[in-house]
Amino acid sequence: MTAANIQTPVELDGKDLPLHCPNPLMPIWSSHPRVFLDVTSTGSAKCPYCGTQYRLKPGAVVKGH
Repeated sequence: MTAANIQTPVELDGKDLPLHCPNPLMPIWSSHPRVFLDVTSTGSAKCPYCGTQYRLKPGAVVKGH
């Protein structure tokens, strides 16, 4: 039996926006084309290339986005 691949979402603060994936912490070997993701409307987003989950931290202040 194999364990499910459950990925912990990357939590973002307002200062981390605009959000793009791959993010600066990802290794260069796992890169894919840069895609900008909107987390401001729903509070979360998923990268269509690698499946990385992103979400706003509770109480995050979003300015100008």
